[in-house]
Amino acid sequence: MITTRLIAAAVAATFVMGSGAAFAAAEKSAASLECSKQADAKGLHGKDRKKFRAQCKHEMMHGNTKPEEKK
Repeated sequence: MITTRLIAAAVAATFVMGSGAAFAAAEKSAASLECSKQADAKGLHGKDRKKFRAQCKHEMMHGNTKPEEKK
């Protein structure tokens, strides 16, 4: 009886955690897709593409503000 309850609790916890992760991924996918389209338009591949997408996604999520350069 206890084993059945533990299994049911584990399944329920997995479902709740999984749906939260899917929701977070859906929010980020719009920025990711847009940055991929921009990288495709520029013809970027490999390390250049990875660097561009990382910077693009950061700017989309946090705005276009850049940190001040250190002197």
